[in-house]
Amino acid sequence: MARGLLRFLLSGASLAALLVAALPAQASPAFDNPPPDKIVIKVATVNGSGCPQGTTAVAVSEDNTAFTVTYSDYLAQVGGNSDPTAFRKNCQLSLVVHVPGGFTYAIASADYRGFAALQSGSNAMQRASYYFQGSPSTQFRSHPFSGPLNDNWQATDETDWAQLVWAPCGVQRNFNINTELRVNLGSSSPSKVSFMTMDSTDGDISTVYHLAWKQCPGK
Repeated sequence: MARGLLRFLLSGASLAALLVAALPAQASPAFDNPPPDKIVIKVATVNGSGCPQGTTAVAVSEDNTAFTVTYSDYLAQVGGNSDPTAFRKNCQLSLVVHVPGGFTYAIASADYRGFAALQSGSNAMQRASYYFQGSPSTQFRSHPFSGPLNDNWQATDETDWAQLVWAPCGVQRNFNINTELRVNLGSSSPSKVSFMTMDSTDGDISTVYHLAWKQCPGK
């Protein structure tokens, strides 16, 4: 699992760099450089059918441009002898993010990867929402999938600079991420199983979140 996690972290750092380079000049001021000091991210609470206790971990890239959430039990399925509640799995993470003084951050993009085995006529959806504790602003992103499908999948949530939701300066607010996998029978045979999971080649589920940084006013 360590090799797989390192691979995702390195990928996150590279993609974050590409994201900054690709921003159009007229869209916004340039991203500030990441703070030189270490950031610390801790899981305050974790709840949901897709992330039972002890199956979630968070790691921060060395250059402070990304963090990775790794799961080990996150799969939605329907059909066959599947449990009636297994068609939908979700995970609500509340993260405590300690950043160096004078900086604030936002989630610029998020990469989700996995595998889907969907029968002809079935469909699935990956969905995520992001918000800071106490903030009325919540961002939702959804990605649909249709059967027949028996392959790896990838989905990326991207946010324009003008729409980024920044952590408030000078106060601590937990950052909340709510992810969901949902699989529906549609017109497929009820006797055949369709499923969707987010997993890497080492069998764990890793999602990389890319950070944008800027200095707080007066700093």
